[in-house]
Amino acid sequence: MIAIDTNIIVRLLTRDDAEQYHVSKKLFEAEEIHIPDTVILETEWVLRFAYEFEPNEICNAFRKLFGLANVKLANDFTVAQAINWYEQGLDFADAFHLALSQNAESIKTFDDKFIKKSKSLSKCVVEKP
Repeated sequence: MIAIDTNIIVRLLTRDDAEQYHVSKKLFEAEEIHIPDTVILETEWVLRFAYEFEPNEICNAFRKLFGLANVKLANDFTVAQAINWYEQGLDFADAFHLALSQNAESIKTFDDKFIKKSKSLSKCVVEKP
């Protein structure tokens, strides 16, 4: 199994560099791939800000990519939950933080938008300190 960096996924999904796209595609065809949580988080940001992908495009791309038989995530359920909450309007990073915090009683934040959008999504309460 190999782990990959954000740029491998970005090249695969955007095809913005033909040579790197083909190398990335070959990796996904030939290897068992581990995608770290941090790479997932960074990939969403790059796709949204640098490539102006819409959230639904990112969710669709992630579901296809993470659904490949040779792709392994450290936290399959957590990533799936974050994607679902992202589709419901939560910022992806906030959704990922909340999904990773299910064993916590609460997440303390000054982010009013995060607090409002996360209401009733989880047993972990998002609130001000």
